[in-house]
Amino acid sequence: MSEIRNDTPLIEVRNLKEHFPIQVSGLKTKPLKAVDGVSFSIKRGETLGLVGESGCGKTTVGRTILNLYKPTSGEIIYDGKPIKTAADIKEFRTKATMVFQDPYSSLNPRMTVADIIGEPLDVHKMYKTKEERQARILELMSYVGLNSEHAARYAHEFSGGQRQRIGIARALAVNPEFIVCDEPVSALDVSIQAQVINMFQELQEKLGLTYLFIAHDLLVVRHISDRIAVMYLGKMVELADADEIYDHPLHPYSKSLLSSVPVPDPETARNNKRIILEGDIPSPLNAPSGCPFRTRCRYATDVCAQSMPEFKEVKPGHFCACHNLENVD
Repeated sequence: MSEIRNDTPLIEVRNLKEHFPIQVSGLKTKPLKAVDGVSFSIKRGETLGLVGESGCGKTTVGRTILNLYKPTSGEIIYDGKPIKTAADIKEFRTKATMVFQDPYSSLNPRMTVADIIGEPLDVHKMYKTKEERQARILELMSYVGLNSEHAARYAHEFSGGQRQRIGIARALAVNPEFIVCDEPVSALDVSIQAQVINMFQELQEKLGLTYLFIAHDLLVVRHISDRIAVMYLGKMVELADADEIYDHPLHPYSKSLLSSVPVPDPETARNNKRIILEGDIPSPLNAPSGCPFRTRCRYATDVCAQSMPEFKEVKPGHFCACHNLENVD
């Protein structure tokens, strides 16, 4: 985990919503609430892990922050300045980039490695001569453990781990301060995952980077994150320091997620109680009223159907959204 330099948030997200209009019949549309009122901040030099089941809205949060999707409502504030106009977004994209999940589909098969990594330099006109461009590309390749002879090759000639390194080098091209890492190791072999995670940490220390690290592998998230946020069906349900959320989860959904983490010690694993959730995750197109988790929660009461619980600080630095915390064991 990184050494956090100060308490000033680099990124602030306030009541972010991303609703996609879905055609349901004829000309009638209905909003799919992929992200529905999410708020958090990330300090400079920090890694915030974002976890939850597939379809909970994790990736949409990352893409909406970078304005790859136009936010339905809410505020994104970078280094104290709201991102609103086209000029703000253009400037923001020289400070913030993304590493995508699938290293097989996120790289153009018709471009050489040098052109893939150099594309952001071309878009933002970040060099004066071809020699300067080439030197910067080779520098970026060295950051991620690629050799200069790799520059003239094509992406299909590389393994998954090497392709992801190319994607990371491309993300670093504009010399960003903030990177959204969208499940960057989930498509890789387990043996390669550790190398890539360690590289993310080394780059963070070397370049002073700030990460939003989106993942579903809870062991990976704990290893790299300073704080962890848990999402369910477009809502944030819990947020705390990484060790705090692992050792003392409060929300019933967080408890269930963490009970599924494999433990290497057989004795401990036998004594661990796996919390199985009943039912399937509801569709964000037809989300339950009140708390979205209530249809799968054994602690749910009438009040859970009536209103969404407030996402509030229940102890220092530990935020949770639940009506019945005092009853959760």
